[in-house]
Amino acid sequence: MNVSEFASKINAVAVTGDTACDRQIKGMYCCDLLSWVMSHAEKGSAWITVHTHINIVAVALLTDVSCIIIPEGIEAEENTVKRAAEEGVAILSTPLSAYEVCCIAHECGI
Repeated sequence: MNVSEFASKINAVAVTGDTACDRQIKGMYCCDLLSWVMSHAEKGSAWITVHTHINIVAVALLTDVSCIIIPEGIEAEENTVKRAAEEGVAILSTPLSAYEVCCIAHECGI
């Protein structure tokens, strides 16, 4: 399933527009400790985090995750969204909790 298809399943908005929405999601990773994400997130996973600062873009690039998912209707910082779009990283914003996103991912076979 690609990022765009999963976004529709979780009622998410791609705040970075169409940027990288065709990337395939191969797994899920939920963590807010950036150094831990850098050493444990697998390539192609969708990463769920409540962080919204610009450093999440750097972590996404280092780990080559398929997208960043920000749960609970949290708004990403403007400079984060801009940098993500420039770097080709999709950011999704959903009103669902991280747990709900993971449950839906499981139902979708991710």
